[in-house]
Amino acid sequence: MSERIVVFTEREAGPVCGLDEGLIRKNGGNVRYGRAADDKERVKITEGADVIVVGGTRLSRQFLTALPDLKGVVRLGIGVDNIDLEAATELGIVVGNVPDFCSDEVAEHTLGLILAVARKIVLADRKSRRGDWVPGMDAILRPIRRLSGQTLGLVGLGKIGRCTAAKAKGLGLKVIAYDPYANAEAAKTAGITLMRLEELLPQADILSLHVPETAETRNIINARTLALLKPGAILVNVARGAVVDEAALAAALASGHLAGAGLDVLQQEPIRLPHPLTEFENVVITCHYASLSEESYAIMRKQTSEQTVQILHREYPQNLVNVQVKDAPQCRLRRNDS
Repeated sequence: MSERIVVFTEREAGPVCGLDEGLIRKNGGNVRYGRAADDKERVKITEGADVIVVGGTRLSRQFLTALPDLKGVVRLGIGVDNIDLEAATELGIVVGNVPDFCSDEVAEHTLGLILAVARKIVLADRKSRRGDWVPGMDAILRPIRRLSGQTLGLVGLGKIGRCTAAKAKGLGLKVIAYDPYANAEAAKTAGITLMRLEELLPQADILSLHVPETAETRNIINARTLALLKPGAILVNVARGAVVDEAALAAALASGHLAGAGLDVLQQEPIRLPHPLTEFENVVITCHYASLSEESYAIMRKQTSEQTVQILHREYPQNLVNVQVKDAPQCRLRRNDS
């Protein structure tokens, strides 16, 4: 097999999780790293590439069209909203991802945000560090409610949503969920009640988001849906920033309708200051790292490298996202240009 090129354009040293370069080289691949400032530079770096490994960079139709040799893209992670899947399929480019590398981590982070907001842990830490720990702190920090017995409403019941539900039950939370694509029987077996979003919102003490960014989910949490939440509810978002209307969220916090929010993701990342949501003491913001652990990154490195090798061998990646490409006559994995 002649040498094939694998490219990552977001960091000169390669992805943070790393790639198994030995495995890729053993299977005829040569890895190239670089940091591209824009699409023009990215096209230059990826010229002749057979596979692109991508993190958060957007791969547009225009960019993909400029790479006639490209056979496949492997996404470092779960979400593929940064890749023009329609264009990739039309061009015959396969797209793979790593859909289950961090279910435990994101579920744990979700619970961490819930505890941080509901127990006002971050607020108490800020006050302590500022020297504001004074007698009668209980009066300042109230109200705080016991989590056990409260209702957790999940928007999205995929692998991460189900993992979150299982862990949340250990805290004594009742779990309900909205997901029009979920298997009702599997949800029932897991002890999770599926319902319409409009039915779920007024029952949720805590609303936690676990959906990909799609046309259907963008701004699914907006002024109308926030108003349906019970007064004093908490919002947690570990999904994508675009699923929440941040102006509506700020208004709901300012009015006192929401008791707080825990956010691992924002519409603009990294955060640009000043930002309206940083003005609220009852908001906890983390830097989009819910998936991070040594274990999850080891899985991501392994599965990304293995799927890269599959594409180099003209095989479909194990976690093929755009399955329609299999039936497309223009699929580049079948093109004889060795």
